[in-house]
Amino acid sequence: MTIDFVYEDEKNLSAVNYERQFVEIIETAFDYLKITDDVELSCVIIDDDEIHAMNRDYRQIDRSTDVISFALEDNDQFYVPGMPRSLGDIFISYDHALAQAQEYGHSIEREMCFLFTHGLLHLLGYDHMNEEDEKEMFALQKAILNELGIERG
Repeated sequence: MTIDFVYEDEKNLSAVNYERQFVEIIETAFDYLKITDDVELSCVIIDDDEIHAMNRDYRQIDRSTDVISFALEDNDQFYVPGMPRSLGDIFISYDHALAQAQEYGHSIEREMCFLFTHGLLHLLGYDHMNEEDEKEMFALQKAILNELGIERG
């Protein structure tokens, strides 16, 4: 497993080892989903201005958001057997995560883990465009976070 972490928004990030937590989320999700593939992905922590620009430019939604995933397997990517699966990129707005943590009354660490899990599931092909898919994806998010002891509240 290869995960590239980039902290473009370094505000208050030095006290928390998100990398360790995010690796645990991947391992738990893969155990839960019975995925044994070697994978590579990146996670980039950015600010609200950057995620707003990405949301506007790539999704035509002119506002900031909490997490955006770009799944490489959505494309006609050529997969070479024996090589890691390139899942894609997860971008998390630290500003948005902090505001949501305060709004929901839980820690920033919990919110960052929730957003990473949400982004990871998008990279794995899960979505919430209709009610049935939303129920499946959100139940999976909850199960992964609960297994790690990262509960809401």
